[in-house]
Amino acid sequence: MNRQPIVVFPDSYPAALNVVGERITVLASRHDTGAHEVFLQQGPEGSGPPPHSHPWDEVFYVTQGEIAFGLGADQLVAVPGTMVQIPAGTPHWFRFGAGGGQMVSFTGKGNASAMFAHFDREIAPDAPDLGKLVAIAQAHGAKLEVPMPA
Repeated sequence: MNRQPIVVFPDSYPAALNVVGERITVLASRHDTGAHEVFLQQGPEGSGPPPHSHPWDEVFYVTQGEIAFGLGADQLVAVPGTMVQIPAGTPHWFRFGAGGGQMVSFTGKGNASAMFAHFDREIAPDAPDLGKLVAIAQAHGAKLEVPMPA
């Protein structure tokens, strides 16, 4: 396969996916690149995923706001200009701080874009079904660490 350079200008971004209140724009999927994926992630205050892990590496670069990260047993607050790299299999989470925030993320050897699109299609952002959320994550190789409803 002879891949070509990819250039995505802001006025040609694809529609953002709504993943439980967070807006995720797929700038480049594994299908586009042959390997990694690139996302623009924007979230309102308090949004972000529960503790989870997946079989792909992930890198976040904070561009706006403060974003709290949980990395295994450690926690930190990332400000604009901070880069956070998470190896595959590492439990982690994040929460957008006061006023919300924005970051660019990169994944390697995964298919997060397909998982995000699946969440966007199947999960109501304002009243997510946790059982369905867990099942979709598992179908894409990720593991969410959320309590299951009784």
